[in-house]
Amino acid sequence: MTRAQQTLSIGLLLSSIYMVAFLGLAPLPEKLQTDVIPVLPFWAIVTFGAYLLAKLGYGVLTFNDVPEAHQELVKQIEQARVELKKKGVEVD
Repeated sequence: MTRAQQTLSIGLLLSSIYMVAFLGLAPLPEKLQTDVIPVLPFWAIVTFGAYLLAKLGYGVLTFNDVPEAHQELVKQIEQARVELKKKGVEVD
């Protein structure tokens, strides 16, 4: 089973469970049925967004500076300038 099929299967399962709860086909307490179930998709979207924002923030926080890559990039830029000057292109 591919990753896409697995994700689709889990999504269909969760949406089926939600629809059973939302339509009242499963016996649930009245408070849960009227107060929690209708806002559950919005809560899930907000929670997922908060997770992604935290993951992005952590990635920015732990971003490593790589001086070796900087030096290699500077060499490649100089090499490109030399090659372009040989071909008659002026580079600032």
